[in-house]
Amino acid sequence: MEFMEGGSLTDIVTQTRMTEPQIATVSLQVLRALEFLHARRVIHRDIKSDSILLKRDGTVKISDFGFCGQLSDEFPRRRSLVGTPYWTAAEVIARQPYDTGADIWSFGIMLIEMVEGEPPLFNEQPFQAMKMIRDEPPPTFNPTANAMKMIRDEPPPTFNPTANVSPELAHMLSRCVVKDPAKRATASELLRHPLLNKAQHHSCIAHLINDNIKPN
Repeated sequence: MEFMEGGSLTDIVTQTRMTEPQIATVSLQVLRALEFLHARRVIHRDIKSDSILLKRDGTVKISDFGFCGQLSDEFPRRRSLVGTPYWTAAEVIARQPYDTGADIWSFGIMLIEMVEGEPPLFNEQPFQAMKMIRDEPPPTFNPTANAMKMIRDEPPPTFNPTANVSPELAHMLSRCVVKDPAKRATASELLRHPLLNKAQHHSCIAHLINDNIKPN
């Protein structure tokens, strides 16, 4: 197994605030990996900052494949409730059939993490969070409602009004956290999103990684 000495993306988002070019650079690499998985009908089912590992040079890779699901002609969708509550898609929580679009919802929540340092509803107990994800509007940046209920039943999350994000970043989020999975963007579609025009060479996040590596 490859050693990713830069740790996880969580180490960065909890210690600093990323610029939009840095967010775009990470997003580009993650979406390329998701496009690869989804083309092979594999659902990761646990996309979050903790599942994104980095090398010192800024290279990003997806890890934690223990929850992966393989789709097929016989089983084109899954129903099992799998994942980490705050990042779980509304349809998964509702026990509705789901496919690779569930990863896109989770990627959208990770966008919020990269702006705000944590997912929406992180102050709620996991079970309450899941109820809100299922029942309330999708999250924006830093919504104030209870967690799992909001994910399920309320409009999708957005960024905190004070987050000062660009229209491109806000629009990408809105394409990810759509309650109707049929209307949600795919990884391939998001790879053509204008936000990714801001992406730079992966070395642009190297100093964030090295600042967080503790010496032995």
